[in-house]
Amino acid sequence: MSEVLNKTRSVQQILTGQETADGAGVRLTRLIGGPQLMQLDPFLLLDDFRSDDPDDYIGGFPPHPHRGFETVTYLMAGKLEHRDNAGHTGILQTGGVQWMTAGRGVIHSEMPQQQDGLLAGFQLWVNLPARDKMTEPRYQEFDQQEIPLEQRSDGVEIRVIAGETSQHTRGPVRDLKTPARFFDITLEEGAQFIEPIEAHYNAFVYLLSGAVEIGGQSLSGRRLAVLDQAPGIEITAQQPSRMILVAGEPLGEPIARGGPFVMNTEDEIKQAFSDYQEGRF
Repeated sequence: MSEVLNKTRSVQQILTGQETADGAGVRLTRLIGGPQLMQLDPFLLLDDFRSDDPDDYIGGFPPHPHRGFETVTYLMAGKLEHRDNAGHTGILQTGGVQWMTAGRGVIHSEMPQQQDGLLAGFQLWVNLPARDKMTEPRYQEFDQQEIPLEQRSDGVEIRVIAGETSQHTRGPVRDLKTPARFFDITLEEGAQFIEPIEAHYNAFVYLLSGAVEIGGQSLSGRRLAVLDQAPGIEITAQQPSRMILVAGEPLGEPIARGGPFVMNTEDEIKQAFSDYQEGRF
């Protein structure tokens, strides 16, 4: 691990995100996909929704289409019912994750299954390579107990959702078209998370609570730190802290966006709208 320590990532940019609303008026903070950071290849969007006021979330996300990318929903509190036009349905509960490959097209909804209390979580959009944009839709969905928890002896806990740690804990989300890691990390005060990471991957840390230091830069509050490229990462907790670390292989391909569709050309976006309007999803 000494080589990793000599070449660890630094913070390039710190973001607080932008307050906005989506779906049927769900209030959220947009961290990627807004004016502060339009994208971080292959990541197209990161939304943080969190409220204990049902007026902020009860409208949910009624049926809407997607094509050309993946949506990752990680629920920290509450329940969400999801269903799609192919008859797939289920309830995502606290600590669960759904990694949906929209591929050539899916129409789905995500609706809160509670009338009060805290609803909190994230939605991440991961771009698909051009060769896989029209692939068959697919779901990978796991409850909290199906997500492995790696406990290290120095006050470090890692819930491994996708990818594999240096201690060979492997997340349940597999066979990704766009290689990625997604870790939920909890640190005791003074604990250090030290981990090798693919040097060419783009990566970010989103701090949920506490305060940490990354590459000599302090991070506190609910903020997102975009990291530079290096073969390792070292995070030191200045107080008890929790965060998500996400890293992925950049695609380096043209991106055309049209609302819920992400393709490579404007013609493909027009085709997506046409296919949706004419019922070909």
